[in-house]
Amino acid sequence: MDDYRRLADRIAEDIAHGRLQPGERLPPQRVFARRRGIAGSTAGRVYAELVRRGLVVGEVGRGTFVRAAPAGPGERALVEAATAAPVNLELNYPSAPGQSELLAPALTPLLRPDVLAEALRPAAATGTPEAREAAAALLTTPGWRPAPGRILFTGNARQAVAATLASLVRPGGRVGVEALTYPVVKEIAARLGIILVPLATDQEGPLPESVAATHRTAPLAALYLQPTLHNPTSVTTSPERRRQLAYVAADLGIPVVEDRIWSFLTDDDPLAAHAPGLTHVVDGLSKRVAPGLTVGFVVVPEERVDAVAAAVRSGGWSAGRFAVEAATRWIGDGTVERLVAGKRADAALRQRIVRDELRGFTVRSDPRAYYAWWELPAPWRADTFTAAAAARGVAVTPGPAFAVDPNRTPDAVRLGLGSVSEAELREALRVLAGVVRGGL
Repeated sequence: MDDYRRLADRIAEDIAHGRLQPGERLPPQRVFARRRGIAGSTAGRVYAELVRRGLVVGEVGRGTFVRAAPAGPGERALVEAATAAPVNLELNYPSAPGQSELLAPALTPLLRPDVLAEALRPAAATGTPEAREAAAALLTTPGWRPAPGRILFTGNARQAVAATLASLVRPGGRVGVEALTYPVVKEIAARLGIILVPLATDQEGPLPESVAATHRTAPLAALYLQPTLHNPTSVTTSPERRRQLAYVAADLGIPVVEDRIWSFLTDDDPLAAHAPGLTHVVDGLSKRVAPGLTVGFVVVPEERVDAVAAAVRSGGWSAGRFAVEAATRWIGDGTVERLVAGKRADAALRQRIVRDELRGFTVRSDPRAYYAWWELPAPWRADTFTAAAAARGVAVTPGPAFAVDPNRTPDAVRLGLGSVSEAELREALRVLAGVVRGGL
């Protein structure tokens, strides 16, 4: 028998005899390989064999977990289906009906050889005058309009966040963030050598006094905030709280990176409306339009245009000119506006499905949002529930993925509502509710 199968048999025996408990995380494959004195490829085959047998569930980016219950004869097909094609409530890229048909016409003129040759040239961070005007129109809110000359372009909103933070914070610098924050920002901070410092929050978002107290403890180089439909809780900070945060930031001279990637679902004004000289507004098209051909925007204070543009260039975060040209056309011909209207209605419908299927549970959300934050009842832990859900064919994001302080992790999961059909969403929520009611 192959060595990897013998190793898989030993782990299977540990699971059968309770030495490895449901929901328990196996060591990373490289650690397992080192402990056993085997090659990394062999460790990978061991873990793949355990998945095939339905004994463990692999969660991308988080690890491999013992299944919450052993697979019985009637469950094996479900386990195999879950491994092959889970209903993914981790991803969250909404799609409006007829989206491709709406997007195609604007791309057709770009495919002419003479136009395409120009569109395939490298794009400057400053884009083109037409692109800046289009982006300014797109980002305008009832109480705020960005100056076109202060708009820069990146490949996507994540790159806009990375470039802005890189331009503001040196390695070892401290950045204040909500205690639960976008996981990609944690990755960006790790790559840039930035220390994320959690801020105290309430039902309206970050507390201004927490910003001041944290800054007094050791100076903050910047703040990264999501005041509009915060990911993962969907909290939207009130206008009064935004004014208070802007006042504190201005008083202490702390620049702000404001992430507004979900702002298209609301009509609220950004924090930048209250602190324009300090706030860097990040947005993009991946959620409004589609993830495949996207552009990120960052609106910066006037005196920081050159610094952020330099960070975009040095980081290799520039937008493709083809994407910038396509975005300009989609904005100008009303395509983005029509997509946004469709997605607002779609998000509201999906929130109603959440309310119907998870009635009686503690679910925090906003009726405009494309995600929900489910606070799990005891004795469920986030990792155990995530493993149990995946074993039944539904992928969710565990609360610890968002926690800045690894010692304070919530027993909650985020449900992304936008990347599956309505029927799949309803069925997935019923499955998840059944998991919770069934117990450990």
